[in-house]
Amino acid sequence: MTVLTQLGWSEFFANAYKPLQAQGFGVGRVSVENRDCYSVLTEQGEIIAEVAGRLRYARESSADLPKVGDWAALQIFEEGTRAIIHELLPRRTKFSRKVAGKTFDEQVLATNIDVVFIVQSLDGNYNLRRLERSLVMVNESGARPVFILNKTDLCDDLENKLAEVSALRQDVPVVAVSARHDPLVTELKSYIKACETFAFIGSSGVGKSTLINRIAGKEIQKTSEVRAVDSKGRHTTTRRELFLLEEGGCLIDTPGMRELQLWHADEGLTETFPDIDALAEQCHFSDCSHTKEKRCSVLAALDTGELEQERYTSYMKLQKELEFLASKDSRSSYEARKKDRELGKMYKQIQQQQRRTKKQS
Repeated sequence: MTVLTQLGWSEFFANAYKPLQAQGFGVGRVSVENRDCYSVLTEQGEIIAEVAGRLRYARESSADLPKVGDWAALQIFEEGTRAIIHELLPRRTKFSRKVAGKTFDEQVLATNIDVVFIVQSLDGNYNLRRLERSLVMVNESGARPVFILNKTDLCDDLENKLAEVSALRQDVPVVAVSARHDPLVTELKSYIKACETFAFIGSSGVGKSTLINRIAGKEIQKTSEVRAVDSKGRHTTTRRELFLLEEGGCLIDTPGMRELQLWHADEGLTETFPDIDALAEQCHFSDCSHTKEKRCSVLAALDTGELEQERYTSYMKLQKELEFLASKDSRSSYEARKKDRELGKMYKQIQQQQRRTKKQS
């Protein structure tokens, strides 16, 4: 298995790389985004790279610059120790949020991810609505979500919590683990596959870095204690970083995020709330807002108890956020997102076909 294959190289990227390879460019995967440069993993090892001026000044936003997980076309020099990034290969998947504060812009957290582990701890950090919000964003990214409930040793109603999280979306796996007391995290490791990329997201103090250390079998991320009074932790992880595992496969850790604002997640909302989406299709009015209209199937389900009030409230809140983003949007950014979604759908279809072929054989 080549280094590039271990890093997640596939036919999708190979086809995009062919014309750039013909121009003499090398290729590598961005592992760290620093202030003025990037760490890039290549077949020759780790290289420090800078962005070409043309790429930097032609960008429409910071989202167009290299991010952790990107594959980049490189001009390598100085005996293979430094490089210039000239192009980025198309992103298969992209995990984004709106930048914190009032600024209207996209912040790409990581790219080309196969599975996102949504980590939450079973202490004071536990929050179903936060899990729901995270699931919307992961669904929109194109990656496969997995819920990780950490710190089972601090939970006295585990079965109830598992049932609550499983009900959010029944086809999303839920893994319960105690990173502190289970050094092997065997069930979690079963989801780690060679040649795929896995990202961990969650608030500070939920145990992401500890879980990564358990999977890697060594301490590659620093950890710190969590305040007992409010179950909050310090930002031990201060940057996004991609790690190559010895057995193949990549892990991406992200700093704990206090703000997780949506960034254009129409399809992600639909995938996260398929029950409400199915009800909405039965509404009398095609443009029903599900707030006051007569013959609204969503409100009817709310009245009968078929739909829980908290889930309805969460859905409406997320829907309003998306409507606000759409009102601020421009045609150019809409077209860019449409292209990203088409690429994501194409890759999902390829993956599904490959899984079906594998089962048949």
